[in-house]
Amino acid sequence: MWREYINATSVDEIVKILGERRERARIIAGGTDIILEIERGIRSGIDTLIDVTRIPDLECIWLDENDQIHIGPLVTHNHCVASKLIRDRAYPLARACWEVGAPQIRNRGTVAGNLITASPANDTITPLIALGAQVTLLSQAGKRVISLDEFYTGVRQTVVRSDEMMVDISFPAMKKGQRGTFVKLGLRNAQAISLVNVAILLTFDKGKVAEASITLGAVAPVIIHAKDAENYLTGRTLDEDVITITAELAKEAARPIDDLRASADYRDEMVRVCTLRGLRDILNSEERRDFPEDPALLWGQDFSGEMPTLVKGTSHTGDLPIVTHINGQEYAIPGGHDKTLLDFLREDIGLTGTKEGCAEGECGACTVFLDGVAVMSCLVPAARAHGAEVVTIEGLADNGNLHPVQQTFIEEGAVQCGYCTPGFIMSAAKLLEEKPHPTQGEIQQALTGNLCRCTGYYMIVKAVESAAHRKESG
Repeated sequence: MWREYINATSVDEIVKILGERRERARIIAGGTDIILEIERGIRSGIDTLIDVTRIPDLECIWLDENDQIHIGPLVTHNHCVASKLIRDRAYPLARACWEVGAPQIRNRGTVAGNLITASPANDTITPLIALGAQVTLLSQAGKRVISLDEFYTGVRQTVVRSDEMMVDISFPAMKKGQRGTFVKLGLRNAQAISLVNVAILLTFDKGKVAEASITLGAVAPVIIHAKDAENYLTGRTLDEDVITITAELAKEAARPIDDLRASADYRDEMVRVCTLRGLRDILNSEERRDFPEDPALLWGQDFSGEMPTLVKGTSHTGDLPIVTHINGQEYAIPGGHDKTLLDFLREDIGLTGTKEGCAEGECGACTVFLDGVAVMSCLVPAARAHGAEVVTIEGLADNGNLHPVQQTFIEEGAVQCGYCTPGFIMSAAKLLEEKPHPTQGEIQQALTGNLCRCTGYYMIVKAVESAAHRKESG
């Protein structure tokens, strides 16, 4: 693992450290990719992680005077899902962000991190290339602005130098007359890597397609344009015949491989199907039909989208204790700087209610609240808890009285072996804090990051519904 963990307080500080340590240092924001890459040896030689999550103003989304949307380096997927600006004027990106992982992953994972990881199956790259995005990279030598079309050089390879930080993502806001969407195919409806994804952006003029951008993900070493499909569609009226031919041309642009998740032939055909579905949705004005107006984010009531800042930066190498509040109690623990928050809670604090299931952000058994937001603690470095507020399953009861979700899990028989139960309860409790009267669909969405191997989820959903009724009547 890493040897030093730095909680930074300014971009200048970060750029200086990167300039000095180069390949030995990496920026960490969400950590949903880099933690696993380090543990699996995909990224080696890294001894310093620089945490940027407590620097003010980096989580902003704004529209400038030139009608360009800007996304800061700390903007998470759930920030985009929650943003009216992104939903209204960059819908393909909003849709892609909603398709990423589960609520706990979307609360930590950043769009900038998704771009830098550079997997051709990553969801946000495809719509951002369709939207014509560019990124700004900062180093001590100055700034570089690079089009996303030129940003990628291969699978998980970019033009970013080891001394550079991505400080901005920008693209033209969708104008009147533009329509777009994002279609993803995975092996399941949540917590799935794309087998294929397609982003579409069409500009209409007098009933015809004046411009077309169709980008394909997970079917080539990098995200690609279906250029023949774009050229064919331009100048034509969108109808069923045109859609059919465009989808066939998009299929011909794909260059997939066989792997464990799908064959090349299957991916080829699914490019056609996904393109067909996306274009039909645009034709029928149905591209937003199943996108929630008020999505469940697992933010609770008090979180505004801005993480609390640190007055003073810290450098943890084992000597400086991690000082944190857990379940309302202050702890000052030396060491722990080189492990995850999950291991820190269990091994150093002795709070074993938070469980390790997959240790890679798939099962949700390790869900805790970090500064009020539900996250997977197996993907959060322990030193991120320095100066933060953490709530675990042990802190959910109030003066010895069980939380309503805890009580209804018992009453409804939602507890089987019990291993996954803490994570489910934490997610459900945060949902009810955010939405006291959730629909069944909202409950199911909120629990997509939590897996149970014992049962079919019916009693779990029923328990959350019962808890909502109890809170309402109580």
